[in-house]
Amino acid sequence: MTLTHITVNTQSSIRMQGSKILYFDPYQIPAAANDADIIFVTHEHYDHFEPKSIARLKKEDTLLVTPESMKKKALSESGIAPENCLFYQPGEIHEVNGVVIETVPAYNKLKPFHPKGKKWQGYVVEMDGMRCYVSGDTDVNEDIRTVRCDVALVPIGGFYTMDWKQAAEYIAQLKPQAVIPTHYGSIVGKKSDGQDFQKMLESLDNNIQVALKL
Repeated sequence: MTLTHITVNTQSSIRMQGSKILYFDPYQIPAAANDADIIFVTHEHYDHFEPKSIARLKKEDTLLVTPESMKKKALSESGIAPENCLFYQPGEIHEVNGVVIETVPAYNKLKPFHPKGKKWQGYVVEMDGMRCYVSGDTDVNEDIRTVRCDVALVPIGGFYTMDWKQAAEYIAQLKPQAVIPTHYGSIVGKKSDGQDFQKMLESLDNNIQVALKL
């Protein structure tokens, strides 16, 4: 799997294609693909958990992974059969159909939008020898500073999450091989935030590849 096999639709709606096809927080999916092997949801906000987009991606054996804290909502609204739903808490490690899944806490430190007590989460998935971190909506906090990944997908739009300056500093500390910024240019954050993030990160560490919404 390479960066060309990771695409961002909008917000934090992400597709990864390797030996499995993975989706994260599918949102505003325009047409039926019905090709998802695993769909990951980071939390229950409407731009991250959208049942109509899940319906356009799911097939008979699609698995859905969500936080344990949104189990009731997922079972009642996702349209995925209960036996295909997997519910995890932050800080766990599982292997599902050859994909290693690590759950990472995702929360705001001072803002009220994503309380730590909700136990929402991002994911590090290891597939085809590559570790990809999809952070979900989070601020920079101590729980995400220890992530190990080859590719990081982090929000940069600010207001609900870290902004592009905080994200650049975080990625410079994390030191993945590559980063794809998310969660900007639509509901929150300016389209120019991507370029600003890239320029700042390059000034901090020019060895990290930046891909703007591949």
